[in-house]
Amino acid sequence: MIETENLRIYPASQEQMESFIASQTDEDLKIAYTEMLNGCLQNPKQWKWYTIWMIEFKDKTHIGELCFKGLDIHGVTEIGYGILEEYQGKGYATEAVRAVTKWALNQSGVIAIEAETEENNLASRKVLEKCGFVLNGKMGEEGPRFTLVKKSI
Repeated sequence: MIETENLRIYPASQEQMESFIASQTDEDLKIAYTEMLNGCLQNPKQWKWYTIWMIEFKDKTHIGELCFKGLDIHGVTEIGYGILEEYQGKGYATEAVRAVTKWALNQSGVIAIEAETEENNLASRKVLEKCGFVLNGKMGEEGPRFTLVKKSI
């Protein structure tokens, strides 16, 4: 579990993921989360790199999720995140992404984290920039790609 000033962020268990998937009303999200669960089950030793990470207030109020999309052989992972609409615009995405990327870059073998955001999603772009991500000149399926590289000591 990662704790910040306002948040608790933790990787979901199989049971939590199954319950979360069952509760989804958006079919696209249900499919995406099911793919994540399958990634977890196929890569149990890398569970944290495939699972849903729950974002909650300290009182356990659920406010969003984030995820990594595996960890490749080059030490690069991709992050995705979302905050429920009623909690957006209050800095919680930045707080969560900053904490989790710090955690990730301290894990053995991780050298960089990538993300992409839709061209017109200025809020998400600002989150990435505040967390130290920079445009890498590539386009992904959703839009411009950003990279955060582990700093050498």
